[in-house]
Amino acid sequence: MGDEYTGADLFVDALEEYGVSHVFGNPGTTELPVMDALGDSGLEYVLGLHEDVAVGMAAGYASTRRYHADRADRADRASREGGESVEDGGYDPTATDSVNPVGVVNLHIAPGLAHGLGNLYGASVAGAPLVVTAGNHSTDFRHEEPILSGDLVEMADEFAKWSDEVRDVSALPTMLRRAFRVALTPPTGPVFLALPLDVMLAETDETPERLGQIPDAGRGDPTQIARAADLLADPAEDVALVVGDGVARSGVDAVEAAVEFAEAAGARVHGEILACEIDFPTGHDQWVSYIPPDEDLAAALLGADNVVFAGTSTNTTLTRHERDLVAEETTCVHVSDDAWQVGKNQPADAAIVADPGRALAELADRLRDRVGDEGREDRLERVEAVQQMVEAKMTEMGEDEADDPRASKADLVDALKAAAPDAYVVDEGVTAKYAMLTRWDFEPEQYVSNKGGGLGYGLPASVGAAIAEAQTDDPRDVLGFIGDGSYLYYPQTLYSAARHDVDLTVVIPDNRNYRILKDNTLDLLGGEEADHEFVGMDFDPPVDIPANAESHGARGLLVEDPDEIQSAVEDALDRGGPDVLDVLVHD
Repeated sequence: MGDEYTGADLFVDALEEYGVSHVFGNPGTTELPVMDALGDSGLEYVLGLHEDVAVGMAAGYASTRRYHADRADRADRASREGGESVEDGGYDPTATDSVNPVGVVNLHIAPGLAHGLGNLYGASVAGAPLVVTAGNHSTDFRHEEPILSGDLVEMADEFAKWSDEVRDVSALPTMLRRAFRVALTPPTGPVFLALPLDVMLAETDETPERLGQIPDAGRGDPTQIARAADLLADPAEDVALVVGDGVARSGVDAVEAAVEFAEAAGARVHGEILACEIDFPTGHDQWVSYIPPDEDLAAALLGADNVVFAGTSTNTTLTRHERDLVAEETTCVHVSDDAWQVGKNQPADAAIVADPGRALAELADRLRDRVGDEGREDRLERVEAVQQMVEAKMTEMGEDEADDPRASKADLVDALKAAAPDAYVVDEGVTAKYAMLTRWDFEPEQYVSNKGGGLGYGLPASVGAAIAEAQTDDPRDVLGFIGDGSYLYYPQTLYSAARHDVDLTVVIPDNRNYRILKDNTLDLLGGEEADHEFVGMDFDPPVDIPANAESHGARGLLVEDPDEIQSAVEDALDRGGPDVLDVLVHD
């Protein structure tokens, strides 16, 4: 490319100026100018052997770095105030020890972007702040419809907050700055920019634009907050708080505000259907349960005079439900930093678009005296009654007492917790997830799962999470809890982990079938297991997962004896690099 300064050089310089340290991707010809510029930079390129693997790694990296940014922000605020906590005001790139959580992934033209759409969908539902780019044909060549052509902007648009193309090198600084700002501004999520080959090769004297401050979603409409307090203040009516992952994404302060609100209001607390982060401490006295995607159970748990939906998005069943999940007469208060989620599936009697932490903290202040000690005691008695009613039913889920030499999912989770109680867990265990959530009281920012539900996200995300965790001063052990069906989507992910010497332990609850599809068959079609053929749902013969992992450069081990799980996990955690433990479990 010579000594000239090009759009590709400007692109890479902007990434470095914005605090990016890693670029994930799978390269192609239209990306070669960017690859050449990356070679002259201080950025690390993390190679994925498939574009969807690269997107998943970047998403897991971004979700984990968002937690690190929250910690750095809280530490910076405390240090500026002599150890006292001060109010958060969004992401400040100029703050001491600031952490930019954005993950950057570079894909290859139309088929490469198409390959990455599965995990781009997962990143969008997870709210992962990503800047996704892809090379494109030169702008003056596309009329010939060259090989690999396609409408990249339209393709990415459904799963991106903003999708566009840089058509001239002079627009590159502004569009890159805008991309980072859109990805980081609540509700966070991925953006997409197409980078034509001629734009990346064009000479320029432009320089990166400063990123500027990134706001949070603010305090919310005072009128709506006052209305919500009025609706929730009558102690004769019970209150259920349903926390969603928008709470965890707003930081530990928001989780603490949810606790403050629950205590002030005397509310019972549930996690939304398909909760995938730690939005409330499950060891708290007012915690009742996660809401399962069963319409009868969900409707029973959502049966309250007043329901507060805070940061929710996936709070509905897997398939069509025949009955209302929330009764028509129930008063609903919605709190979210995403206006789309407010009143989406139930009417909002009070609608608060705000940072969930700020809004819940203000509601707690308004309700504390109005509910009063006696009113809270009355409500807490009802909380205890609901806890007793649901405890037996809810704890049955995910636990099978079958006479089988293989471990149960509960046995596996108990062994993991004993071996690594403080590990950071990235979960795509699917049918084993409920055992994990009900048996392990995670701390905030200790657990993240696949919010989108599409398989093939969790294993790449666990590699990205481990790369992010290694950047901290005190890295935690990272456990990828990945079902066998999920693992087999993208086993080549382990090549990236081995290539970059990523310290990661992947534990596979292996029942050698797509158990979720069998369960859903019984739910949809009825009958017993013997009544169905379960076409395409068994791995027979099974894949040799340890050998597969070793073929990609990781260590692999088959664990058949339940009594050996804990020691196998402890040994893997003591080693550096990637380990894959294939643990046989029964259904």
